[in-house]
Amino acid sequence: MRLLVVEDEGGLAATLRRGLSAEGFAVEVVADGLRGLQRASTGAFDAIILDVMLPRLSGHQVVRQLRARQVWTPVLILSAKDGDYDQADGLDEGADDYLTKPFSFVVLIARLRALLRRGAQPRPAVLRAGPLSLDPATRRVTVGERPVELTAREFGLLEYLMRRPGAVMGKRELYAHVWDGVVLGDLNVVEVYVGYLRRKLGDDAVETVRGAGYRVPVPDAADLSGRDSA
Repeated sequence: MRLLVVEDEGGLAATLRRGLSAEGFAVEVVADGLRGLQRASTGAFDAIILDVMLPRLSGHQVVRQLRARQVWTPVLILSAKDGDYDQADGLDEGADDYLTKPFSFVVLIARLRALLRRGAQPRPAVLRAGPLSLDPATRRVTVGERPVELTAREFGLLEYLMRRPGAVMGKRELYAHVWDGVVLGDLNVVEVYVGYLRRKLGDDAVETVRGAGYRVPVPDAADLSGRDSA
């Protein structure tokens, strides 16, 4: 397994190289964000360990540009910043995991192996279904060029559906994930919020599958080709 370590602190970089090599990884180390972006963009690595505070380009900039280039190599961010918003920013920008310094090497290896088991699956920063798009980082939703304002709960419901395009999800599953932590109540609240989404996004934004649940439809390939040629 080939790893890219992007870390400008010499002592930590050397420690990571030694420790990861001892675990059987082939390790390449670079010391600035721009060089890290260049090497990572080749797609030649199985995972990337990325510091946040780097010269030339920050770790956040590197992740954003990698995902914009459709490079889905798993990224584990290392940072001395342990605030909730710092971690949320890194994950929203496309990182797969976040570890704060100082960290346990045992935990680093465990997190890294978990990422490698998942592999480099496409995880677009902006979710799309036909004319509908949703950006989890900026919380921006558009239908075509038209921006749409959603409440936090409406946004959560739409995001959960759009992360599983074409999959049918029942009211109980949607309630459990979108109304997380709330005592289970009337499941018909899901139907009410689907109605809110349809009024704001269009009736065909969320489909009802009778007796099963709801889904965000996946555009038919013929529809897409017809739209492209129009």
